[in-house]
Amino acid sequence: MKAIFNKLPIALSLALVLACTEKKSDEILAWESQAENVTIIRDDFGVPHIYGKSDADAVFGLLYAQCEDDFNRVEQNYIWATGRLAEVEGEEAIYSDLRAQLFMTKEEAIANYEKSPDWLKELCNAFADGINYYLHTHPEVKPRLITHFEPWMPMYFSEGSIGGDIERISIEKIKAFYDGGLELPEMQLKQLEKNAEMAEPQGSNGIAISGELTESGNAMLLINPHTSFYFRGEVHVVSEEGLNAYGAVTWGQFFVYQGFNEKTGWMHTSTYTDVMDEFVETIVQNDGNLFYQYGEELRPVDKMEVSLKFKDGEELREKTFPMYRTHHGPITHAVNGQWTASAMMWEPVKALEQSYIRTKQNRYEGFRNMMDIRTNSSNNTVYADAEGNIAYFHGNYIPKRDTIYDFTKPVDGSDPNTDWKGLHTVDENILVLNPSNGWIQNCNSTPYTAALENSPQREDYPRYMSRDQENFRGVHAIELLTGRENYTLDNLITLAHDPYLPAFKALIPGLVKAYEANPKPDLKGPIQSLKGWDFKTSKESVAMTLAHYYGTLCYKKAQRPEGMYAMQLVEYWGSDSSDDEKLALFEETIANLNRDFGTWDTPWGEVNRYQRLNGDITQPFDDAKPSIPIGFASGRWGALAAYGARYNNNTKKIYGTRGNSFVALVEFGEKVKAKTMLAGGQSGDPESPHFDDQTQRYADQMFKDAAYYKEDVLKRAVETYQPGKR
Repeated sequence: MKAIFNKLPIALSLALVLACTEKKSDEILAWESQAENVTIIRDDFGVPHIYGKSDADAVFGLLYAQCEDDFNRVEQNYIWATGRLAEVEGEEAIYSDLRAQLFMTKEEAIANYEKSPDWLKELCNAFADGINYYLHTHPEVKPRLITHFEPWMPMYFSEGSIGGDIERISIEKIKAFYDGGLELPEMQLKQLEKNAEMAEPQGSNGIAISGELTESGNAMLLINPHTSFYFRGEVHVVSEEGLNAYGAVTWGQFFVYQGFNEKTGWMHTSTYTDVMDEFVETIVQNDGNLFYQYGEELRPVDKMEVSLKFKDGEELREKTFPMYRTHHGPITHAVNGQWTASAMMWEPVKALEQSYIRTKQNRYEGFRNMMDIRTNSSNNTVYADAEGNIAYFHGNYIPKRDTIYDFTKPVDGSDPNTDWKGLHTVDENILVLNPSNGWIQNCNSTPYTAALENSPQREDYPRYMSRDQENFRGVHAIELLTGRENYTLDNLITLAHDPYLPAFKALIPGLVKAYEANPKPDLKGPIQSLKGWDFKTSKESVAMTLAHYYGTLCYKKAQRPEGMYAMQLVEYWGSDSSDDEKLALFEETIANLNRDFGTWDTPWGEVNRYQRLNGDITQPFDDAKPSIPIGFASGRWGALAAYGARYNNNTKKIYGTRGNSFVALVEFGEKVKAKTMLAGGQSGDPESPHFDDQTQRYADQMFKDAAYYKEDVLKRAVETYQPGKR
């Protein structure tokens, strides 16, 4: 009997191994079968054109192709989104992971997947299968963490913008609260505000042109997101079920986020609509349990625990946190010693539905109906179509509020009157449709200048619908668009790269005037360079170098009157700030340039560079290694073709990290036409010919034609294959 008992576990183990092997074989057979329904055609720039029988087949091929181009970024986005960043980056990232868990746990993500409509489940399944089949067919690829992708993962990453609303929740405040129930000191809060002000402006440009103003009589759309470089790839995804979308896809997502199909085009710009609020809760302890005051009642605080892993050297350790929620949302920080909940849109199923349905609309009516889902919370939408319509939707998810309360500040969560009261309808939101001036623009600026005299009127909407703040990109766009006509795709490219920088028209004359009132011999040469400047950026411009470094130093050190936003600050520094301050900052600018470059007399292209050394997510930079000059400038100064930098590289030169990344210009008519550009290239692999094949074209504004129709794709086809057979 003893011998039998000893052998039984071995037999059971063998049976389990066989069962697992059989199950794995079934999975692989299913992948291989679905791959038979997919064809990928790579064109001369490496852009994947994915053709599938069903939408699910197309999604399977889309994720497979994305992994071929940059599996590193596909995986990174899900490591971050699902709250596992500390497992690869160490304990400091654990509060990013806690933030993800505060809004949705793995169990809740699975539950959301389970309640999804069948068609959406099929797409989620295809998402996971496409990535897992890629890993199966590429055993040489070693994931940093996620070795098997699951169909519930897209619930964490459902909307597609630059991190989405969740990234506006402060990790520093979460850390202060959950490490000790504290709030950040006032000085640290001010430093966070200063850091945010100093960061390169995020956002995008969207411009729609009516056929009345175009040479062809067709509507046009400028799609110009300003993301971090290599944040999105360029794709074309087609199915026999009506999908035929071209544009930019955020790595790891299964829908074209900003792009076009044959009949409609959509461009998202980050919105300043108030879609997130903070509710200060009154916490009461009773018999060891936590409650919060809500009107006349005490409601129990929802409490759970989460254990998060983090990398410590070569080991994984674990830290357990409590997590608290009220009906307003998770407790994310404290305000004046009181627990505070953060409320925002969190409907992942509906958000995924809207993101995908958007790509299949072929008329304004369908697009407008899609907007009724109302989950595109962090974005505005600029729109154009083949029927000749142009439109602008300012926001989409906008909670109704009682306007007697100031929701720009935390409100009293114990007062039921502060609760959101449902959502505004799309018709109640700010909307512009076919304005008589013939164009619409939004550059993350006020919607009240979107269409000249046809713009929405501020007094017609509640305050929380939008901040009424202009920026220099918006000013620039309006100047360029006003009074123009006979647009073509080529001259729209020229407009989108116009070198004029209105911020320096506001900033520099005041400096020159200050010098003329108080001449200093060591500033004579630099001031002469600025006096004759036309405020246009170029690789050859010395004045651009001087203005950029002077303006940047103003942001770091100049006096800041309370209540001014960025554009007002620049105007203040250019006019009302003291001459002594202006000249002192300019003297420091000259000293810095002399120290770093040997002379202040340095052309912009010598210091403003593009460099891509490897496929790392956070790019390294090295002054000793090859780079190319770039004539573009920061969006902070009003450049539509924004080129922003990171300044903690231990380099003297400036290297671009964000701004113009994917750009498309689209013309709708009997057939759709488009020109596109990617910063660098399609692939994240330095060994690929498409790692940097668009680099010089990017600098020179040489856009490529997008191959949309099958006959054009075939003419430019370099490689045709099925997933797993390349």
